[in-house]
Amino acid sequence: MTLINTLLATGVSLLFLSAVFIPMESAFPAKSNQKVLREQWVLDLCYFAGQYLLWNGLVLNALNYVGHWFDINISFQFRTVVAHQPIWLQAVEILLISDFLIYWAHRIQHKYDFLWRFHKVHHTAETLDWLAAHREHPIDSIYTVGIINLPAIIFGFDLNTIAAIVAFRGIWAIYIHSNVRFNIGPLKMLIGSPDLHHWHHDKERDRGNYANISPLMDIIFGTYINPATEPEHYGIKEQFPSTYPGQLLKPVVPDYIWKRFIKN
Repeated sequence: MTLINTLLATGVSLLFLSAVFIPMESAFPAKSNQKVLREQWVLDLCYFAGQYLLWNGLVLNALNYVGHWFDINISFQFRTVVAHQPIWLQAVEILLISDFLIYWAHRIQHKYDFLWRFHKVHHTAETLDWLAAHREHPIDSIYTVGIINLPAIIFGFDLNTIAAIVAFRGIWAIYIHSNVRFNIGPLKMLIGSPDLHHWHHDKERDRGNYANISPLMDIIFGTYINPATEPEHYGIKEQFPSTYPGQLLKPVVPDYIWKRFIKN
């Protein structure tokens, strides 16, 4: 894809997402006093631009590299059988396997400091909306997108099915971060929602709700929470840079170097 096409695709994506989510957040707000052009929206716009213009390519290159290794080492006959299943069955299998994997991958991001070092960039957002969903360190993106796509890469699912689910997960991730609250009643036990994920962004690092599409994994493994109100504060308790370059640089620089040469 040429630079012009990439810029055009980024602009169209921004306009499309704005047209979908800004009216939705206005009509069904989780926090009614939250502005569209709220504090740090420029920072999240930088993450959006960086993700579409640069980091998505890095992630895809990493996945292609891993996928090439599996192409060589996984049985061709096995992958052919998987790819010839009905499309609907492949979609169900991909969602179930990837939801299980991403639940545990996400949970250990919060447990182990090395992974949290990169993942906490996403949690520095003190205001949640559709744009804040894009606040993610590129190394964290490689980890997350890699885990989500691991079943498809290993087992050889149909590429069209994979592409559809990747697109769906992308929109879903934006939706559950949006400043939206719907009352879906008991369905909240089966279908993820913004208010569940908002509690995941509470300042407590191990608050819960690690699942992606469905909260079933949280229910099964005891990390499901469903308070009736929104969290009072989002973010992290640790001190962290508030600029785009600082947030990208901080996780990759050893702490002693940061404290001695950069912080001050």
